[in-house]
Amino acid sequence: MSDNRRDFIKKSTLIGLSGLVSTLFGNEKLSHLESLSKLSDSEILFYLPKLPYSYDALEPYIDKQTMEVHHSKHHQTYVDKLNKALENYNEDKSLNLLLKKASDLNTAIRNNAGGHFNHSLFWQLLSPNPNGEKSIPLTKLNEAINNQFKSFDNFKKEFTEIALKTFGSGWCWLILQEGKLKITSTPNQDNPLMNMASENGKPILALDIWEHAYYLKYQNKRADYITNWWNIINWKKAEELFLDK
Repeated sequence: MSDNRRDFIKKSTLIGLSGLVSTLFGNEKLSHLESLSKLSDSEILFYLPKLPYSYDALEPYIDKQTMEVHHSKHHQTYVDKLNKALENYNEDKSLNLLLKKASDLNTAIRNNAGGHFNHSLFWQLLSPNPNGEKSIPLTKLNEAINNQFKSFDNFKKEFTEIALKTFGSGWCWLILQEGKLKITSTPNQDNPLMNMASENGKPILALDIWEHAYYLKYQNKRADYITNWWNIINWKKAEELFLDK
């Protein structure tokens, strides 16, 4: 990809970031990712979102203990550290601007802003599947996946391979880039909305491949975790993100 084309993609993606944050997480003060940037520095800016299901709702694919620790401990820590890191930050503290300029931020703000965004999206893209029905995309997204990857099975194979090959901790994504779907990964708590990401685009699917997302149940078996994740994808939410302009 040429430098000019890469710059165009980055700019196109980042221009629409504010609207995406609102679309993904709404505007309620005490939930999701709304940054309360009019508050004084002594007040809390970000909050841990409530899960749209109980901690045991994703079993047997993700166990109750993992969900509880992941949400109430790991995600809460990102929220707490982000609020702490922003205490002496005197510029606009809205999340969309923090992600836009991630490469210019100190490590604490960048990592924890990413961790908060990524996890808040991840929770919404999971859905209970108690009867074990086959989890497949809805109509428009399914059509786009088949057009881009030739079949859903090909897409699933490619996504799984990229997730498995991602070294260490990070995330695997399905993104919308210039009207086309693309699979990419990011290290640590980075995401495709950050200005220094190797591939920019709007997230449609997000898979947490940090060990804390699966270690209590799957130990070192990342492949088993990924295989079971396919059963609990919230395709309704993914379709909503895909169709939103």
